[in-house]
Amino acid sequence: MALATIALTLHVLSAVVWVGGMFFALLILRPSAGPLDPGPRLDLWQRVFGRFFSWVIAAIVLLLASGYAMVFGVYAGFRGAGIHIHIMQGTGIIMMLLFFHLYFAPWRRFQAALARQDRPEAARQLNQIRWIVTVNLFLGLLTVAVGSSGRYWG
Repeated sequence: MALATIALTLHVLSAVVWVGGMFFALLILRPSAGPLDPGPRLDLWQRVFGRFFSWVIAAIVLLLASGYAMVFGVYAGFRGAGIHIHIMQGTGIIMMLLFFHLYFAPWRRFQAALARQDRPEAARQLNQIRWIVTVNLFLGLLTVAVGSSGRYWG
């Protein structure tokens, strides 16, 4: 039971950090930063994402470790897990793949564009990041809903 309690706590907190951070970035920070001039706005996003992405990577590590600890320590493998666990794992893996694409492609291009003072290109990359984060936010909210309600499906 101690393993389950610790793993579930780490799992939930990691999901809150990642999904909550995306919610904040898209629905609070983005509209608030919109009126800023392009230079300061892009610099702000570079600082925000630079910090947030480190937390996302930590959350991914903890989500994987805690999730599989629960699957094998609590459910004795995937055969004992409910369909909601399989859905949560599937959407979570898609989210992770999208994040790593975001991190290694548009995020790197965004940083490179800012380094060479190519603000229009940086803005294009930031827009691509926004679309990926939007998809991931939707998937994250779906995953949280499935994970928190799945045991009651019947």
